[in-house]
Amino acid sequence: MKKYFYYVAKMALIPVIFMSSCQNQQSKAVAENPAKTETKAETAEVKKINFDADSAFSYVAKQCDFGPRVPNSEAHRKCGDFLASELKRFGAEVIEQKADLKAYDGTVLKSKNIIGQFYPDKNRRVALFAHWDSRPFCDNDPNPANHRKPVMGANDGASGVGVLLEVARQIQANEPNIGIDIVFFDSEDYGTPQFYDGPEQEHTWCLGSQYWGRNPHYKTRPEFGILLDMVGGEMPEFKVDKVSYDFASAIVYKVWSKAAELKHDDVFKMEQGGFITDDHFYVNQLTMIPTVDIIDFNNERGFPETWHTVNDVLENIDKNTLRKVGEVVCGVIYSEK
Repeated sequence: MKKYFYYVAKMALIPVIFMSSCQNQQSKAVAENPAKTETKAETAEVKKINFDADSAFSYVAKQCDFGPRVPNSEAHRKCGDFLASELKRFGAEVIEQKADLKAYDGTVLKSKNIIGQFYPDKNRRVALFAHWDSRPFCDNDPNPANHRKPVMGANDGASGVGVLLEVARQIQANEPNIGIDIVFFDSEDYGTPQFYDGPEQEHTWCLGSQYWGRNPHYKTRPEFGILLDMVGGEMPEFKVDKVSYDFASAIVYKVWSKAAELKHDDVFKMEQGGFITDDHFYVNQLTMIPTVDIIDFNNERGFPETWHTVNDVLENIDKNTLRKVGEVVCGVIYSEK
């Protein structure tokens, strides 16, 4: 992703409005059928998941072992094959959605969205997204000599995929009440570099999600989606961006309230972020699946300091951050009835 803008919204009203509504509904449910409420609580306890951060980290490391996963590279091809095989190993029906996508400079990118469908016979479904490619340019690096080097993408790319691979492992071992579609988008990070002096173009980022949005794989549209992007850095701040707020406010509350319940509101902050062009923008616009973005963003610094630099490497990945994000994602999907 590249672009972000600040915005002003009455974010403080979100928890008040939704908490009031949910509390009223919960009180009504208890009054009408207390036994049913107790059964749900017992079911939720049975479905408690122990997300393994070491496992998630190992998946991040494995992707980095291939090298930068820049489209059209050997590292990209090998990593794509690995991701598809892992989803299959965890019991998913896998679709490899291949497409020739045109980059900002006319380069044809041999792209592949990798989709894993878990429990495809279940009609109620949730989609989990991340991008798996690496940026070909370290164009935000403080050293101009690095601007044309590829980004390793340990955080920006591999972290979201690593978390979702561990989620996939948990889904195989502990069947949820709903079906899950895990979608790894390609060619997200091949957008126009800062050093490019050609004509300004729109929609050069998130090419894989744009293609998927126009050619969705599903028969039954997922009820909502969660996108993970840069979810492995140290001291992250996962705030609510404007696209998530505008298109999926109910899902914002679902995810961020689950984070608070799990005592992860030290990093999941119900505060305003910027307008961020990321894969969820196109998912929301093209498919109308209400989708939120869990992304590390601070209004003062913008994206993490390692973003689009040579320092986006495995050594800067924090297992504790992976754990918190994974626990929130699992908490959300295993709370669905």
